[in-house]
Amino acid sequence: MLVGVCDFPGGYAFPPAGYGGIERWLWAVAVGARAAGADVHLLGPGWLPALEPDWVRKPIRLEDVTAGSLTERELKAAGYDLLVVGHEYPSLPAWVRTWSQLECEVATFQHSPVFQHAATAFDGTRSRLYCYSPEMIERYAVHLPVQELAVHLGVNEEEPPATQGRDLVWLGRIDEEKAPHLAVRAAQLLGRRIRIVGPVFSEDYVRSHEKLLSADNVEWIGELGGPSKTGAIRDASVFVYTYARTYVEAGAAVFGESLRAGTPMAALTWREGTCAQAALCDRTGVTTAVPPEADDETAARALAEAIERAADLDHTEVQAIGQQRFHPMRHFKAMAAASC
Repeated sequence: MLVGVCDFPGGYAFPPAGYGGIERWLWAVAVGARAAGADVHLLGPGWLPALEPDWVRKPIRLEDVTAGSLTERELKAAGYDLLVVGHEYPSLPAWVRTWSQLECEVATFQHSPVFQHAATAFDGTRSRLYCYSPEMIERYAVHLPVQELAVHLGVNEEEPPATQGRDLVWLGRIDEEKAPHLAVRAAQLLGRRIRIVGPVFSEDYVRSHEKLLSADNVEWIGELGGPSKTGAIRDASVFVYTYARTYVEAGAAVFGESLRAGTPMAALTWREGTCAQAALCDRTGVTTAVPPEADDETAARALAEAIERAADLDHTEVQAIGQQRFHPMRHFKAMAAASC
Protein backbone atom coordinates (compact mmCIF):
# COMPACT_ATOMS: atom_id res chain seq x y z
CA MET A 1 0.00 0.00 0.00
CA LEU A 2 1.36 3.43 -0.95
CA VAL A 3 0.26 6.35 1.23
CA GLY A 4 0.88 10.03 0.57
CA VAL A 5 0.75 12.31 3.62
CA CYS A 6 0.27 15.90 2.48
CA ASP A 7 1.48 19.06 4.17
CA PHE A 8 -0.09 22.52 3.77
CA PRO A 9 1.11 26.14 3.95
CA GLY A 10 1.43 27.29 7.52
CA GLY A 11 3.64 28.64 10.23
CA TYR A 12 4.80 25.31 11.67
CA ALA A 13 7.20 22.72 10.33
CA PHE A 14 6.16 19.13 9.62
CA PRO A 15 6.49 17.65 12.16
CA PRO A 16 6.51 20.62 14.57
CA ALA A 17 8.80 20.79 17.57
CA GLY A 18 6.05 21.83 19.98
CA TYR A 19 2.61 23.27 19.34
CA GLY A 20 0.83 22.50 16.06
CA GLY A 21 -2.21 20.27 16.05
CA ILE A 22 -2.86 19.22 12.44
CA GLU A 23 0.87 19.06 11.70
CA ARG A 24 1.36 16.63 14.59
CA TRP A 25 -1.62 14.58 13.46
CA LEU A 26 -0.22 14.22 9.94
CA TRP A 27 3.11 13.07 11.35
CA ALA A 28 1.34 10.49 13.54
CA VAL A 29 -0.45 9.19 10.43
CA ALA A 30 2.87 8.89 8.59
CA VAL A 31 4.48 7.05 11.51
CA GLY A 32 1.45 4.81 11.92
CA ALA A 33 1.30 3.99 8.22
CA ARG A 34 4.93 2.94 8.17
CA ALA A 35 4.45 0.83 11.32
CA ALA A 36 1.51 -0.88 9.59
CA GLY A 37 3.77 -1.86 6.69
CA ALA A 38 2.72 0.78 4.17
CA ASP A 39 5.10 2.68 1.94
CA VAL A 40 4.88 6.38 2.80
CA HIS A 41 5.62 9.50 0.78
CA LEU A 42 5.75 12.84 2.58
CA LEU A 43 4.21 15.22 0.04
CA GLY A 44 4.88 18.96 0.19
CA PRO A 45 7.81 21.32 0.91
CA GLY A 46 6.91 21.79 4.57
CA TRP A 47 8.30 18.43 5.66
CA LEU A 48 11.66 18.86 7.36
CA PRO A 49 14.57 18.12 4.98
CA ALA A 50 16.33 16.38 7.88
CA LEU A 51 13.80 13.54 7.55
CA GLU A 52 15.72 12.36 4.49
CA PRO A 53 17.06 9.75 3.84
CA ASP A 54 14.86 7.86 6.33
CA TRP A 55 11.69 9.01 4.58
CA VAL A 56 10.68 9.57 0.97
CA ARG A 57 10.06 13.32 0.78
CA LYS A 58 8.52 14.85 -2.33
CA PRO A 59 8.10 18.67 -2.19
CA ILE A 60 4.91 18.66 -4.28
CA ARG A 61 1.52 20.11 -3.35
CA LEU A 62 -1.40 18.82 -5.38
CA GLU A 63 -3.06 22.23 -5.61
CA ASP A 64 0.01 23.58 -7.44
CA VAL A 65 0.13 20.85 -10.10
CA THR A 66 -0.75 21.84 -13.67
CA ALA A 67 -3.13 19.63 -15.64
CA GLY A 68 -1.26 17.36 -18.04
CA SER A 69 2.16 18.29 -16.67
CA LEU A 70 5.06 15.94 -16.09
CA THR A 71 4.52 16.31 -12.35
CA GLU A 72 0.94 15.17 -12.68
CA ARG A 73 1.98 12.18 -14.77
CA GLU A 74 4.63 11.25 -12.21
CA LEU A 75 2.11 11.47 -9.38
CA LYS A 76 -0.31 9.25 -11.27
CA ALA A 77 2.41 6.74 -12.15
CA ALA A 78 3.41 6.43 -8.48
CA GLY A 79 0.18 4.53 -7.83
CA TYR A 80 -1.01 6.03 -4.56
CA ASP A 81 -3.68 4.04 -2.75
CA LEU A 82 -4.48 6.68 -0.13
CA LEU A 83 -3.78 10.36 0.46
CA VAL A 84 -4.10 11.83 3.94
CA VAL A 85 -4.52 15.58 4.09
CA GLY A 86 -5.69 18.51 6.22
CA HIS A 87 -9.46 18.89 6.47
CA GLU A 88 -9.76 21.86 4.08
CA TYR A 89 -8.31 20.18 1.01
CA PRO A 90 -11.16 17.91 -0.16
CA SER A 91 -13.11 21.17 -0.62
CA LEU A 92 -10.31 23.00 -2.50
CA PRO A 93 -11.05 22.79 -6.25
CA ALA A 94 -7.39 22.93 -7.37
CA TRP A 95 -6.43 20.12 -5.00
CA VAL A 96 -9.46 18.03 -5.90
CA ARG A 97 -8.71 18.40 -9.63
CA THR A 98 -5.29 16.78 -9.24
CA TRP A 99 -6.54 14.18 -6.78
CA SER A 100 -9.26 13.13 -9.23
CA GLN A 101 -6.54 12.16 -11.70
CA LEU A 102 -4.81 9.83 -9.25
CA GLU A 103 -7.68 7.35 -8.78
CA CYS A 104 -6.91 6.88 -5.10
CA GLU A 105 -8.76 7.43 -1.86
CA VAL A 106 -8.46 10.40 0.47
CA ALA A 107 -8.96 10.58 4.22
CA THR A 108 -8.94 13.55 6.54
CA PHE A 109 -9.73 14.41 10.13
CA GLN A 110 -11.95 17.33 11.10
CA HIS A 111 -9.73 19.64 13.15
CA SER A 112 -12.00 22.69 13.00
CA PRO A 113 -15.49 22.97 14.48
CA VAL A 114 -16.56 25.68 12.02
CA PHE A 115 -15.05 24.93 8.59
CA GLN A 116 -17.71 24.47 5.91
CA HIS A 117 -17.03 21.75 3.35
CA ALA A 118 -18.17 21.61 -0.23
CA ALA A 119 -21.29 19.50 -0.63
CA THR A 120 -19.40 16.97 -2.77
CA ALA A 121 -16.24 16.77 -0.63
CA PHE A 122 -16.97 13.35 0.91
CA ASP A 123 -18.83 10.29 -0.27
CA GLY A 124 -18.00 8.13 2.78
CA THR A 125 -16.04 5.63 0.69
CA ARG A 126 -13.44 7.04 -1.68
CA SER A 127 -13.30 10.33 0.23
CA ARG A 128 -13.73 9.99 3.98
CA LEU A 129 -14.08 12.41 6.88
CA TYR A 130 -13.24 11.37 10.44
CA CYS A 131 -14.46 13.14 13.57
CA TYR A 132 -13.44 12.75 17.20
CA SER A 133 -16.61 13.08 19.26
CA PRO A 134 -20.38 12.61 19.04
CA GLU A 135 -20.61 16.40 19.15
CA MET A 136 -18.44 16.70 16.01
CA ILE A 137 -20.20 13.81 14.27
CA GLU A 138 -23.48 15.66 14.71
CA ARG A 139 -22.03 18.93 13.37
CA TYR A 140 -20.76 17.24 10.18
CA ALA A 141 -23.41 14.55 9.75
CA VAL A 142 -24.20 15.60 6.17
CA HIS A 143 -20.68 14.53 5.16
CA LEU A 144 -21.06 10.95 6.46
CA PRO A 145 -18.27 11.18 9.06
CA VAL A 146 -16.75 8.23 10.87
CA GLN A 147 -16.01 8.56 14.59
CA GLU A 148 -12.35 7.96 15.43
CA LEU A 149 -9.93 9.20 18.11
CA ALA A 150 -7.22 11.36 16.57
CA VAL A 151 -3.60 10.59 17.40
CA HIS A 152 -0.93 13.29 17.46
CA LEU A 153 2.81 12.79 17.66
CA GLY A 154 5.99 14.83 17.73
CA VAL A 155 9.59 13.92 17.05
CA ASN A 156 11.39 12.21 19.94
CA GLU A 157 8.26 12.05 22.08
CA GLU A 158 8.44 8.36 22.90
CA GLU A 159 6.98 7.89 26.38
CA PRO A 160 9.08 6.25 29.12
CA PRO A 161 7.34 4.04 31.70
CA ALA A 162 4.70 5.82 33.75
CA THR A 163 5.46 7.26 37.16
CA GLN A 164 3.14 8.41 39.92
CA GLY A 165 4.05 12.05 39.32
CA ARG A 166 3.53 15.14 41.43
CA ASP A 167 1.68 18.44 41.18
CA LEU A 168 -0.75 19.15 38.33
CA VAL A 169 -0.17 20.07 34.71
CA TRP A 170 -2.17 21.99 32.13
CA LEU A 171 -0.96 22.08 28.51
CA GLY A 172 -2.23 23.92 25.45
CA ARG A 173 -2.41 27.31 23.85
CA ILE A 174 -3.01 30.02 26.41
CA ASP A 175 -6.07 32.01 25.40
CA GLU A 176 -9.76 32.53 26.18
CA GLU A 177 -10.90 29.44 24.27
CA LYS A 178 -8.72 27.08 26.32
CA ALA A 179 -9.44 28.78 29.68
CA PRO A 180 -6.49 27.65 31.81
CA HIS A 181 -7.56 30.06 34.57
CA LEU A 182 -10.22 27.51 35.55
CA ALA A 183 -7.54 24.88 36.05
CA VAL A 184 -5.50 27.29 38.16
CA ARG A 185 -8.47 28.09 40.38
CA ALA A 186 -9.27 24.39 40.84
CA ALA A 187 -5.65 23.78 41.86
CA GLN A 188 -5.87 26.67 44.34
CA LEU A 189 -8.98 25.17 45.93
CA LEU A 190 -7.03 21.97 46.50
CA GLY A 191 -3.91 23.75 47.72
CA ARG A 192 -1.89 22.22 44.89
CA ARG A 193 0.74 23.52 42.49
CA ILE A 194 0.04 23.52 38.76
CA ARG A 195 2.43 23.87 35.83
CA ILE A 196 1.16 25.76 32.78
CA VAL A 197 2.79 24.53 29.58
CA GLY A 198 2.24 26.12 26.18
CA PRO A 199 2.51 29.25 24.05
CA VAL A 200 0.65 32.45 24.93
CA PHE A 201 -1.78 33.18 22.10
CA SER A 202 -3.55 36.09 23.83
CA GLU A 203 -1.82 38.62 26.07
CA ASP A 204 -5.24 40.20 26.69
CA TYR A 205 -6.50 36.94 28.15
CA VAL A 206 -3.49 36.66 30.44
CA ARG A 207 -3.98 40.23 31.67
CA SER A 208 -7.70 39.68 32.27
CA HIS A 209 -6.90 36.79 34.64
CA GLU A 210 -3.60 38.15 35.94
CA LYS A 211 -4.39 37.63 39.64
CA LEU A 212 -5.11 33.93 39.16
CA LEU A 213 -2.43 33.19 36.59
CA SER A 214 0.30 34.86 38.64
CA ALA A 215 -0.62 33.18 41.91
CA ASP A 216 2.04 31.44 44.00
CA ASN A 217 0.81 27.96 43.11
CA VAL A 218 1.34 28.53 39.36
CA GLU A 219 4.56 27.69 37.54
CA TRP A 220 4.84 28.98 33.96
CA ILE A 221 6.87 26.63 31.78
CA GLY A 222 6.38 28.02 28.26
CA GLU A 223 6.16 25.97 25.08
CA LEU A 224 7.90 22.58 25.12
CA GLY A 225 8.59 19.90 22.54
CA GLY A 226 10.22 16.48 22.36
CA PRO A 227 11.34 14.74 25.57
CA SER A 228 10.81 17.92 27.63
CA LYS A 229 7.13 18.02 26.67
CA THR A 230 6.62 14.32 27.33
CA GLY A 231 8.44 14.65 30.64
CA ALA A 232 6.30 17.58 31.80
CA ILE A 233 3.17 15.48 31.29
CA ARG A 234 4.59 12.24 32.70
CA ASP A 235 5.87 13.95 35.84
CA ALA A 236 2.42 15.24 36.82
CA SER A 237 -0.02 13.42 39.05
CA VAL A 238 -3.03 14.67 37.04
CA PHE A 239 -3.44 16.47 33.71
CA VAL A 240 -6.14 19.16 34.03
CA TYR A 241 -8.18 19.86 30.88
CA THR A 242 -10.33 22.96 30.40
CA TYR A 243 -11.95 25.01 27.66
CA ALA A 244 -14.42 27.89 27.39
CA ARG A 245 -18.20 27.46 27.50
CA THR A 246 -18.85 28.36 23.86
CA TYR A 247 -15.81 26.63 22.39
CA VAL A 248 -16.21 23.33 20.56
CA GLU A 249 -13.14 21.10 20.74
CA ALA A 250 -12.69 19.35 17.41
CA GLY A 251 -9.97 16.89 18.38
CA ALA A 252 -7.52 17.84 21.12
CA ALA A 253 -4.08 16.24 21.04
CA VAL A 254 -3.70 16.39 24.82
CA PHE A 255 -5.87 13.37 25.55
CA GLY A 256 -3.58 10.98 23.72
CA GLU A 257 -0.46 12.75 24.91
CA SER A 258 -1.43 12.51 28.56
CA LEU A 259 -2.73 8.94 28.53
CA ARG A 260 0.24 7.59 26.56
CA ALA A 261 2.49 9.16 29.21
CA GLY A 262 0.50 7.45 31.96
CA THR A 263 -0.99 10.61 33.47
CA PRO A 264 -4.72 10.46 34.33
CA MET A 265 -6.90 13.40 33.32
CA ALA A 266 -9.46 15.56 35.05
CA ALA A 267 -11.60 17.22 32.39
CA LEU A 268 -14.09 20.06 32.64
CA THR A 269 -16.80 20.15 29.98
CA TRP A 270 -19.99 22.15 29.57
CA ARG A 271 -22.09 19.42 27.95
CA GLU A 272 -22.08 15.74 27.08
CA GLY A 273 -20.73 14.18 23.89
CA THR A 274 -17.46 16.13 23.78
CA CYS A 275 -13.91 15.00 23.04
CA ALA A 276 -13.30 14.42 26.75
CA GLN A 277 -16.15 11.92 27.02
CA ALA A 278 -14.99 10.22 23.82
CA ALA A 279 -11.36 9.95 24.92
CA LEU A 280 -11.62 9.05 28.60
CA CYS A 281 -12.98 6.10 30.53
CA ASP A 282 -13.30 5.55 34.26
CA ARG A 283 -9.82 3.96 34.35
CA THR A 284 -8.05 6.85 32.61
CA GLY A 285 -9.72 10.00 33.85
CA VAL A 286 -12.68 11.82 35.34
CA THR A 287 -14.93 14.12 33.31
CA THR A 288 -17.29 16.58 34.95
CA ALA A 289 -19.98 18.32 32.91
CA VAL A 290 -21.03 21.68 34.36
CA PRO A 291 -24.02 23.65 33.02
CA PRO A 292 -22.70 26.56 30.92
CA GLU A 293 -24.75 29.04 32.95
CA ALA A 294 -22.74 28.16 36.07
CA ASP A 295 -20.14 30.72 37.13
CA ASP A 296 -16.39 30.12 37.09
CA GLU A 297 -16.20 29.39 40.80
CA THR A 298 -18.80 26.64 40.56
CA ALA A 299 -17.00 25.16 37.57
CA ALA A 300 -13.65 25.27 39.35
CA ARG A 301 -15.07 23.49 42.38
CA ALA A 302 -16.49 20.73 40.19
CA LEU A 303 -13.13 20.43 38.45
CA ALA A 304 -11.32 20.25 41.79
CA GLU A 305 -13.48 17.28 42.76
CA ALA A 306 -12.62 15.61 39.45
CA ILE A 307 -8.91 16.18 40.08
CA GLU A 308 -9.14 14.49 43.48
CA ARG A 309 -10.83 11.46 41.97
CA ALA A 310 -8.41 11.27 39.02
CA ALA A 311 -5.45 11.37 41.42
CA ASP A 312 -6.46 7.91 42.70
CA LEU A 313 -6.13 6.26 39.29
CA ASP A 314 -3.26 3.89 38.53
CA HIS A 315 -0.70 5.54 36.23
CA THR A 316 0.58 2.23 34.87
CA GLU A 317 -2.91 1.19 33.83
CA VAL A 318 -3.56 4.65 32.35
CA GLN A 319 -0.46 4.29 30.20
CA ALA A 320 -1.34 0.77 29.05
CA ILE A 321 -4.78 1.92 27.93
CA GLY A 322 -3.42 5.12 26.40
CA GLN A 323 -0.75 3.31 24.42
CA GLN A 324 -3.42 1.08 22.91
CA ARG A 325 -6.19 3.62 22.26
CA PHE A 326 -3.87 6.33 20.95
CA HIS A 327 -1.34 4.23 19.06
CA PRO A 328 -0.37 5.70 15.65
CA MET A 329 -0.58 2.31 13.91
CA ARG A 330 -4.06 1.60 15.28
CA HIS A 331 -5.16 5.06 14.19
CA PHE A 332 -3.81 4.63 10.67
CA LYS A 333 -5.38 1.19 10.29
CA ALA A 334 -8.76 2.58 11.32
CA MET A 335 -8.53 5.39 8.77
CA ALA A 336 -7.24 3.13 6.01
CA ALA A 337 -9.68 0.28 6.63
CA ALA A 338 -11.75 1.04 3.52
CA SER A 339 -8.55 0.92 1.44
CA CYS A 340 -7.38 -2.51 2.58
